[in-house]
Amino acid sequence: MSVDLSHQKRALRAELRERRRTMTTTEREHSTSLVCAHLRDLVTGLDARVIAAYLPANDEPNIRPFLNWADAQGIRVLYPISRDDGLLDWTVGDGDSEREGLFGMPEPIGELLAPNAIDDVDLIIVPAASVDRTGMRMGWGRGYFDRTLGSMEKCPPVYAVIFDRELVDTVPTEVHDRGVDGVVTPSAIVDF
Repeated sequence: MSVDLSHQKRALRAELRERRRTMTTTEREHSTSLVCAHLRDLVTGLDARVIAAYLPANDEPNIRPFLNWADAQGIRVLYPISRDDGLLDWTVGDGDSEREGLFGMPEPIGELLAPNAIDDVDLIIVPAASVDRTGMRMGWGRGYFDRTLGSMEKCPPVYAVIFDRELVDTVPTEVHDRGVDGVVTPSAIVDF
């Protein structure tokens, strides 16, 4: 990665983190309701029965009500478990038990499944710092989801969950970065 590109990504991530931290409780609650409704619509529209998703960190859009809904609907949800080698294991989790994983990210506690467990899902829902209007996703810099998506032979639809102002015209991009098929924001589901 060029030094200039590295600085661009670092600066953009810092700006996005700060914006997320300064959101009001009312903005967050309103965003949660709308994002979760869109995620329900997306899963229902795709008739997805097995999905991969994630437990959101404090400054990410809160998708926990959607995850609770998916569990109540009998939708199997695989959650990522970060490994030291940069790969992701997966677990189904019980919806109640969780711990702090690598880098302080919340992770459910459950039986560990291998990295290829994600191969059989109908939909992948990923976090993102920002996504551009061509579908290029910029994550938070660890590369876990880029590696996972890049290693899949047959990838189902992939949607990133972001706040409205994080859908931008362009994001700094490198060869290893992976795009998404769409985004879910408080105001819409956007397909690319």
